[in-house]
Amino acid sequence: MNMHRSLLVAALAAAAGLAFAPVTSSAQTAAAPASNPLGGNPVPGVCMLSREAVFAQSKVGQAASERLKQLATQQQSLLENQRKPLDAEIQAFQQKSSTLTEAQRQQQGQALQQRMQTFQGQVNELDQRIQLTRGKVMQQIGQQAQPIVESSYNSHHCGLLLNRDAVLGGNTTNDLSNDVVRGLDAKVTTLNFNLEPLPSGTAK
Repeated sequence: MNMHRSLLVAALAAAAGLAFAPVTSSAQTAAAPASNPLGGNPVPGVCMLSREAVFAQSKVGQAASERLKQLATQQQSLLENQRKPLDAEIQAFQQKSSTLTEAQRQQQGQALQQRMQTFQGQVNELDQRIQLTRGKVMQQIGQQAQPIVESSYNSHHCGLLLNRDAVLGGNTTNDLSNDVVRGLDAKVTTLNFNLEPLPSGTAK
């Protein structure tokens, strides 16, 4: 049924959107300041960091993204297997509905509607679990990166650290992102994790 297909599509889209930011090469990142018309002079003590770039370019961030996609795909396959027989029952109900009494149509239709709602609840639950897992993994990577950020901050004699992704323009000479990616790659390259369960009382 189209409704069911749209639910699965929504889950697939959610998983795709939950992947970490698109990977860009270090060369592209390094080339950005040269082509930036709002470059100007470097501001002493002002440094920048892109958390998105660190997650996207680091080995551990890329590995975590692939693992999350894998887990999401496995769960979506299970949902797809549940959807197919329900689709068949809905189609059969539609084909025979004209031969049923009003009471029978109402009874069987309500039963199918309840099953559709249950299925939609499972799709929503999967989306929540992916969101929860992604947040926890990003927190873990952030914790691994924190001492590297601090070291780079001190070595560049920074006095202020800005989020590069929120800066509209400026000289990015003191961008710590590449330093942090290199340090993170030398420290950790992968994380082992599974989908997080929903907090107690959340799952339906």
